[in-house]
Amino acid sequence: QVQLVESGGGLVQLGGSLRLSCAASGFTFSSYYMSWYCLSPGKERELVTTITSAGGITNYADSMKGRFTISRHNAANTVYLQMNSLKPEDTAVYYCNADLTLKGGRQIDYWGQGTQVTVSS
Repeated sequence: QVQLVESGGGLVQLGGSLRLSCAASGFTFSSYYMSWYCLSPGKERELVTTITSAGGITNYADSMKGRFTISRHNAANTVYLQMNSLKPEDTAVYYCNADLTLKGGRQIDYWGQGTQVTVSS
């Protein structure tokens, strides 16, 4: 059974930090690109950042560059999002995503249930 379980969200003050974790099971974690997305009320889901299966980082959302860092520990089947200098506009539910594109183009992806991050001013 595939599972992605996020943790580490919570309430933090302006300028604070949080470290989100996403524990994966039920699939070959090391083969998948892993991403973090966020969803705020009234907004569309936004890609925060992606890390390749080998640990290369492909992108960050402009508003999060320099403040957020994605990393992964393949032996532990876990991906992390270190969030520093948090702002109220970072308030959202953060989702973990696993993505694999097979030969021929078929795509497999999995989602976690999300973890709430709230930044107070």
